[in-house]
Amino acid sequence: MRIDVSRWKRRDHFQLFRKYKQPFFSVCVEVDVTPLWNGCRPPNRPSFFLASLYLMLRAANDTEAFRLRLRKRGVWLHDRVAVGPTIARDDETFGFARLELTENLAQFASNGEAAIARIRRETALSEGKGKDDAIVFHSTLPWVRFTSFTNALPGGDDSIPRVVFGRCTTEQQSVKMPVAIEVHHALVDGADVAKFIERFQAALTTFEVKG
Repeated sequence: MRIDVSRWKRRDHFQLFRKYKQPFFSVCVEVDVTPLWNGCRPPNRPSFFLASLYLMLRAANDTEAFRLRLRKRGVWLHDRVAVGPTIARDDETFGFARLELTENLAQFASNGEAAIARIRRETALSEGKGKDDAIVFHSTLPWVRFTSFTNALPGGDDSIPRVVFGRCTTEQQSVKMPVAIEVHHALVDGADVAKFIERFQAALTTFEVKG
């Protein structure tokens, strides 16, 4: 759906940040993943990686600003966005997958396991729909418990959100994970990022993982 910028409540904010040379801003937080971490431990459960990715994608889709994208003549609102995770390969390179949101974790995990296996077998950098921007880019740095993060950005009209997970660590029986969110300020404000984080954290706390 095309947004009528002339009538948009964020019109002035959009016009201001649209002119910036570097219009992205990044927020880094630590979330409590203890319930999900424990829920994924028993046999025949989805991996923590795919479960946390699924809940992140649900939170992104529930946050309208994360579905907004720049267009040459304005702003477009997607009905739904997918996620493009970075998949590590045995030769220490990586490839990009594309996973669509599904109705349940079991289906998402099945699709994710197949995509991971496929990306690891192939040598192409990416798969998916080319320049389609109905997506949230995602990376994981399982080696680093970071406190800040910025992505490599191509410039131009790129406005795709980036969400990065860091190394999970245990503190007094609680498992914490750093999360970096980088978004285009012409489309997304701090309040939108806060809503996304609140939704993600709520899901991490209450979601029941089933075998």
